[in-house]
Amino acid sequence: MFQSRFLRNLRLGLENVLLHKLRSLLTMLGIVFGVGSVIAMLSVGEGASRQAMDQISRLGSHNIIISSEKPLADKSASASGRKRSLLYGLTYADHHRIRETFDTVKTTVPAKILRKEASVGPRRTDVRLVGTTAAWFELVERDVVAGRTLMPEDVTECNAVAVVTEAVAHKLLAVEHVLGQSLRVGSDVFEVVGVVRNRGGEGTSIQSPDRTSDIYIPLPVARERYGDTEVRIASGSYSREDVQLHQIIVRIDSLKHVEPTAEAIERMFQSSHKTKDYQFHVPLALLRQAQATKRTFNIVLGSIACISLIVGGIGIMNIMLASVTERTREIGVRRALGAKKRQIVHQFLVETVVLSTSGGIIGVALGLLIPVAITYLTQMPTQVTSWSVGLSLFISIAIGITFGIYPAVRAANLDPIEALRHE
Repeated sequence: MFQSRFLRNLRLGLENVLLHKLRSLLTMLGIVFGVGSVIAMLSVGEGASRQAMDQISRLGSHNIIISSEKPLADKSASASGRKRSLLYGLTYADHHRIRETFDTVKTTVPAKILRKEASVGPRRTDVRLVGTTAAWFELVERDVVAGRTLMPEDVTECNAVAVVTEAVAHKLLAVEHVLGQSLRVGSDVFEVVGVVRNRGGEGTSIQSPDRTSDIYIPLPVARERYGDTEVRIASGSYSREDVQLHQIIVRIDSLKHVEPTAEAIERMFQSSHKTKDYQFHVPLALLRQAQATKRTFNIVLGSIACISLIVGGIGIMNIMLASVTERTREIGVRRALGAKKRQIVHQFLVETVVLSTSGGIIGVALGLLIPVAITYLTQMPTQVTSWSVGLSLFISIAIGITFGIYPAVRAANLDPIEALRHE
């Protein structure tokens, strides 16, 4: 009984909507654009958030990354072009103290980072030369494309070997057999023993430990051949920088120990360094901050887009009130023939739900197309989530019901005698 009555009301609702096709279409546009904008805006926010969190997670949630940082006063002096000798940054003693002091520290990886020009025959390119240990590739996980990574024996025996990224291999070794090739960095020659996949951090706001133009060599070799002092002479200015280590990556044994250990190491550095010539990056803290930012971002974007849905709901209410006025005589006839108030309410609610649901479905299709167009035209990553589609459709139906109740109740409360007299 109930099912047949519902189907009858649904059929009447569809007939009344289709009776005024243009008016119904214009009424649905508010819902269409509202649902489409909700899905599109949330997909843009989700894509940007996932990209940022992916960059952060690649750093390793168990890791603490400590980098040498030139003090502000020394930066100003360098910018002025005066002759200046700077001694700052991380030291080998810092690395030793971290490794020996904290029980929660599982692994430490020191790194000396230099900017050099590498060449193979006539081919040349600027690279970032990273002197490190074999443990680097445990903490900064990258797929091995060919050969191997650095081994502990390379470090202890000071082997002149190098592991390059794909980008460096393509620039310098494009037409050669990569493994076993002699790679010249400055006046020094290294044997290429491996190639790792590119996953560096150029062009991002995240301080990633690796770059796409990296060459990795054993730390003792880098220290022996290039020393700890870098001299720069340009345009009449002279600068000399003494930096023992540019980076230390610390792997902690448990997630719950990451932030407390980072705070303890920073306190230790405050007592051993006269100036703040270092910087801490804790990926776990960055990840939590990114997740909180993502939630706030989604709430803001969703709230802005929901305004369009509310405007669409107001449009539906306006049209349904006009429809009640137009069909006053029809309502009076139905009431005179014995139709109950709830049946009149159901009839008009079905019409509003048909309008809002139809608009919601079209809006979902529009919302799925917009992110594809954004990604295609701007290369900006977008990510449509199932929950945003379901939520948008649910809100559109809920708005249809909410804004349709008043016109439906007003129609049901019309006096049958007065309605029959209406012209």
